[in-house]
Amino acid sequence: MRAVLPPIALSLAILPTQAEARDYGQRGALFPIVERDLLEQIHSRLVAMEKSGETARLNQELKRRTIARVSRPDPVPGLIRAHESRNWIFDPTITLAADIRGAKGELIHAAGTRVNPLDSVKLRADLLFLDGDDPAQIRWALEQDSKAKLILVKGAPLELMKARQRRFYFDQAGKLTAKFNIKAVPARVRQQGRILEVSEIALPTRKVRP
Repeated sequence: MRAVLPPIALSLAILPTQAEARDYGQRGALFPIVERDLLEQIHSRLVAMEKSGETARLNQELKRRTIARVSRPDPVPGLIRAHESRNWIFDPTITLAADIRGAKGELIHAAGTRVNPLDSVKLRADLLFLDGDDPAQIRWALEQDSKAKLILVKGAPLELMKARQRRFYFDQAGKLTAKFNIKAVPARVRQQGRILEVSEIALPTRKVRP
């Protein structure tokens, strides 16, 4: 007696034993895969720049910009020449957000303590802020205490140091004038006990002889 295969089994029996690959043809353009190593590309670019002289040109430009910035830093924006004198008090006292401990872990100041830096570090000399391109302000600053620190908000500190034989500093990015809320120059910051006195000073206008 011959066995009768069920319909599903019969269908499987007549299927080919191996899957047939079918060619669907080319769909779209084909491009060769080209992947260059990134370091190789960078090296090739640097070699090309070196040969063309571009590297030397860029180095010279960087050197020129660096010297220019050191010789004449960007002026502090927003400051004007003082038209009227005014002064106010600056209290440097701060409230500690965390404990201050010494090298051996000993507690120096607990969090929440109010600390005045002037109790331990004195302001050794007045701070004079001035426009280095204004001859009147330069003249005023040089007439003050010889120990005062001369801090430019505009001008060429190296050129002035050479010409005046005095050390000039520069208020980079206006951090000090912003801290003391200075809006006009010349200005002075001096210590008065446990506080700092800040003054903007209107210089007298010199009358021009006819």
